[in-house]
Amino acid sequence: MADVEEEQPPVEAEAEAEAEPEYAEGEEAADGDFEEEEEDFVPVTGNEIKLFGKWSFDDIEIRDISLEDYIACKNDHATYLPHTAGRYQMKRFRKASCPIVERLACCLMRRGRNNGKKLMAVRIIQHTLEIIHLLTDKNPIQIVVDAIINSGPREDSTRVGGAGVVRRQAVDMSPFRRVNYALYLLATGAREASFRNLKTMAECLAEELINAARGSSNSYAIKKKDEIERVAKSNR
Repeated sequence: MADVEEEQPPVEAEAEAEAEPEYAEGEEAADGDFEEEEEDFVPVTGNEIKLFGKWSFDDIEIRDISLEDYIACKNDHATYLPHTAGRYQMKRFRKASCPIVERLACCLMRRGRNNGKKLMAVRIIQHTLEIIHLLTDKNPIQIVVDAIINSGPREDSTRVGGAGVVRRQAVDMSPFRRVNYALYLLATGAREASFRNLKTMAECLAEELINAARGSSNSYAIKKKDEIERVAKSNR
């Protein structure tokens, strides 16, 4: 019994000695984990902004020099999402600085029941760009820009005169109105194509943009543009 009693204190001392290093090691391990977490976090240093994280704005080319100031898709106008929540309607011409893809999304929110549903419009735009890339294997933002350039009428006719004597007079269309009218025609064509149809809005919009970018007469916007210019030519 005496031998057993003498052996117990060293066991307790060893247990205490082991307990202290375990606590210290636990602290060190925790610090080590924290250091590993810090190493795993790599800050993003790239300056390139891509729409939906996929489509680059850097290589976009605006082939019509007159529309360069009104198609906002480069430098400061590059965005990750077509949803900037800017107050572009507060001052005249301020919407020219609104990203062009966001303007297209806003044009989809028409016809009463779609008013204010911008998240739905953004989702449609995202699906549209994916479809365009699959069909053309090109940057879909470039297709959108080309479609807008090709769809804007360059000449229109207006009513001139008064006191019952009214006639139509051909006038040149400003670059800003060309962009506005092109967006309206593209969105209207896609909306009419998808109405009472099995095709989704995204599929119809992608088809409309591709045809307009090619200058094809299958596009609603191109047909309307040609009609407006033909009427204006007859009223010169």
